[in-house]
Amino acid sequence: MNTRGIVIVVVAALAAGAGFYAYQQRARPVAGPPSAPPMPAPKLAATVPSFSLADREGRMRTLADWKGKALIVNFWATWCAPCRKEIPLLQKLQRDHEGEGFQVVGVAVDFRDKVLAYADEMKIDYPLLIGEQEAMDAAAAFGVEAVGFPFTIFTDTGGRIVVAHMGELTQPQADLILGTVREVSAGRQTLEQARSIIETGLAALPHG
Repeated sequence: MNTRGIVIVVVAALAAGAGFYAYQQRARPVAGPPSAPPMPAPKLAATVPSFSLADREGRMRTLADWKGKALIVNFWATWCAPCRKEIPLLQKLQRDHEGEGFQVVGVAVDFRDKVLAYADEMKIDYPLLIGEQEAMDAAAAFGVEAVGFPFTIFTDTGGRIVVAHMGELTQPQADLILGTVREVSAGRQTLEQARSIIETGLAALPHG
């Protein structure tokens, strides 16, 4: 994936295997064509938006439940191959960085029964919020309306949105982004500086 398509200016947000979700029928969606044109860059919200979704136990939760944490909010679906592929990395990020104030929250845009079964199979150990149209509305609240999966929103500990990563996340990308978010949370970098550092750093990483 071309890493210049990551961050605020987003290019080619649909990763291989991802497709648009068919909400009006219980049918497995079909992946978009390889030649699908790039989506327009989203105009991200400045701070974490307010929305409520049910967790795995059926309790309604909001991202404010993790106030004071630097959030890694991952939007995904069980039918999305790149989404499934990156889950072990998200679990590793949660284990490795929880003590530093980071919190992974998965937002599953999918049918609840499928999400629960897959979460049990994969032993997902970070919080999951689940919904269909409601989860799509949550994505739109972040400023991402033409949704391709997966995508991940990174915030600082003050709830400010630092960057949006479109497509499957890799370990080098995560290391770069989290390291920069730490600097923002500590007040050593501005959001503008952080976004520039992330964009430049991601572009310098090896492709593929």
